[in-house]
Amino acid sequence: MAKEDKLSGVQKAAILFITLGPDASAPIIKKLPEREIQRITYEIANITSVKQDQKSDILHEFIAMNKAKDYILEGGIDYARDLLSKALGNQRAKEILDKVAEATEQYRPFAIARKADAHQLMNVINNEHPQTIALILCYLQSDKAGQILSSLPEEVQGEVAFRIANMNNTSPMVIKEIEKVLNGKLSSVVRSDVTVIGGVETLVDILNQVDRTTEKNITEGLEKEDPELAERVKESMFVFEDIITLDDVSIQRVLREVDTKELALALKGCSDEVANAIFRNQSKRASASLKEDIEFLGPVRLMDVEKAQQKIVGVIRRLDETGEIVISRGGEDAIIV
Repeated sequence: MAKEDKLSGVQKAAILFITLGPDASAPIIKKLPEREIQRITYEIANITSVKQDQKSDILHEFIAMNKAKDYILEGGIDYARDLLSKALGNQRAKEILDKVAEATEQYRPFAIARKADAHQLMNVINNEHPQTIALILCYLQSDKAGQILSSLPEEVQGEVAFRIANMNNTSPMVIKEIEKVLNGKLSSVVRSDVTVIGGVETLVDILNQVDRTTEKNITEGLEKEDPELAERVKESMFVFEDIITLDDVSIQRVLREVDTKELALALKGCSDEVANAIFRNQSKRASASLKEDIEFLGPVRLMDVEKAQQKIVGVIRRLDETGEIVISRGGEDAIIV
């Protein structure tokens, strides 16, 4: 057998059914398309042995992906990312969500556009109306959308960003028509339901992938157009759990600005990864005292915890804006030595 990370989806499905046993597998297999049944049973017939750790890894992946799908249906992608990050860590959560997205890719509009690279797409859509560009970017991977947004003229960037943030329900007929035209334009360079898209979360995902100059240009444009919307975007750009992405020097700088009681409340119930990032940047005495403060708090309201976390996020963003710390971004920020 190949290593687990090089197995195809069909091979993993075969190992999963072997692991579950015939009684549990039969009802699932019966619901699959005939072609998939043939492919999976062929793999099962050709597997002579499976290592125990391989079985365990695939079973855990299956469970995690199903949890991710349930979380997405229950509260959306951000809700799923938050729960999975707390349970599995940021990197593992991203891997699981990427696999879920890959598994459902064929059902999403603009599938061909998602396969094209950013440069190809930019050449095709750069002269389109800002509303059309905004709609297309909402369906792209956030890193690709960020690259395209960064490449647009400055006067267009803000307009597209504003339309993404204010986009909600879009007619399936409109989506289908735009996709048809775009697919026709992309056909030479790329092989070949009412959906809620856009909103502040989508714009934030995209802005997290652009460079600092592009982000600043867009947020300043939003402030002129809609100050309240701009504030919502800025508040969502960096969440409390993202503290783990800061370097130790930056965390220490942040801690000098934060009240200890506020910090204890913010850390109540957070992941071990976040708490450890704070503790390791304190003296032994200070970290011991902070742990005592957290335990002493007892049960607290989630609303109060989130309020404390948001205050600390405000400190982080202020220090980033003044250049005292640097928040890591997906785009390439200019560095002057």
